[in-house]
Amino acid sequence: MTTLAPPASPSAPAKPASLRRSVSNTLKGSAGNLVEWYDVYVYSVFAIYFESQFFSSEDKNSTLYVWAIFAATFLMRPIGAWYFGRFADRYGRRLALTVSVTIMAACSFVIALTPTAATIGVGASIVLLIARLVQGFATGGEYGTSATYMSEAAIPGRRGFLSSFHYVTLVGGHVLAQLTLLVMLTFLDLPQVSEWGWRVAFGIGGVAAIVVFWLRRSMDESLGAESIEAAKSGGARASGSLYELVVHQWRPLLLCFLITAGGTVAFYTYSVTGPKMIQSAFAGGDVITGTVLNLIALTLLMVLQPLGGWLSDIVGRKSLLVFFGTGGVLYTWFLISALPQQDDWLNAFVILAIGFVILTGYTSINAVVKAELFPTHVRALGVGLGYALANSAFGGTAPLLYQAALSTGYVTMFVIYATAIIAVSLFVYVFFLKNKGKNWLDHPAMGEQVKASR
Repeated sequence: MTTLAPPASPSAPAKPASLRRSVSNTLKGSAGNLVEWYDVYVYSVFAIYFESQFFSSEDKNSTLYVWAIFAATFLMRPIGAWYFGRFADRYGRRLALTVSVTIMAACSFVIALTPTAATIGVGASIVLLIARLVQGFATGGEYGTSATYMSEAAIPGRRGFLSSFHYVTLVGGHVLAQLTLLVMLTFLDLPQVSEWGWRVAFGIGGVAAIVVFWLRRSMDESLGAESIEAAKSGGARASGSLYELVVHQWRPLLLCFLITAGGTVAFYTYSVTGPKMIQSAFAGGDVITGTVLNLIALTLLMVLQPLGGWLSDIVGRKSLLVFFGTGGVLYTWFLISALPQQDDWLNAFVILAIGFVILTGYTSINAVVKAELFPTHVRALGVGLGYALANSAFGGTAPLLYQAALSTGYVTMFVIYATAIIAVSLFVYVFFLKNKGKNWLDHPAMGEQVKASR
């Protein structure tokens, strides 16, 4: 997959003994990922309903403030990626994942119970901001560690397919958030959803994390016991070391950043801003129709992930990434310009669905692509930090930039910006990645050889 080609090595970290065990670990890891990303997306899905609870309805900039908080949480992701990546590379992936989901749950309960601006004034928005910043910290750790765990837990020959469930559950969190909104809109009126329904939505994420906590405790550890013991005793100082990553693994770190850049700006433009366009287009008429459209489209994106992962095991990862990059460069302008103009549900669905097919070329395999770049001793840190830096710079800011461009009449500039970022990643896919070949997941102990030579 990558330009790196480490030689074979005699030892490796813990691996699942069978396909059955690998699937079991994948499902347990996926469940936690599902809950954490539900907690992330319940904010964007319910934003227009709880906006008035945290900001004055008379403030014309309240919508921008809501999305500014959404974007601000991404500033914490690199910090979370560093902390949890270091933690996971030294003490194991399972423990790091268990801690991160606990933090996410606690913050969801805090948001659900926060008094409104009418009660505590600006304090409400401050609590919301702090809770979301802490969630951003936990999410930064969740992505890199779960992507690493699911890639390591998968057996060779099935890595693309099994690791694709990382994004099945990531998108699944968005689907569950949309489904929660649909159920509420079916049984409640809009004032009720705005007044207290959103609190229930956040509370659901907190309760679900209790089940996930139990599931993650029973997962196999994908990092070898010898590596963990060596790190604890100080015998493997390079494990989870930022110095080791930046000085000796800067090339794969840069590649990880550039691979992510185009994918993350496309993901948040297509899967967050796209559904918001539909939600706004149908806001003046049938609100439920817009919500159902988004739910069906996001379910399609979720179902497409295993197909993309399976295909990558056959044709190679690079082929899918080039498909995504080419499609993203050609299609982004049409999606952003045409989708808000639709008043026919079928046309709106088809436009968004085509975008999701293109997006699958990146989302279905991005976890394993990044995991293959790094040796075992800095894999969780490298994957998490490379992703988080690009995600903070280009992904989390995309909905805010689009909203700002929409408010000022500069949507064309946003289109040019998003397309340019995708084009840069396409260049990297074409010229700096290989379709198949040796990688660090196939030869994990090479990292120990590298450390021993320093």
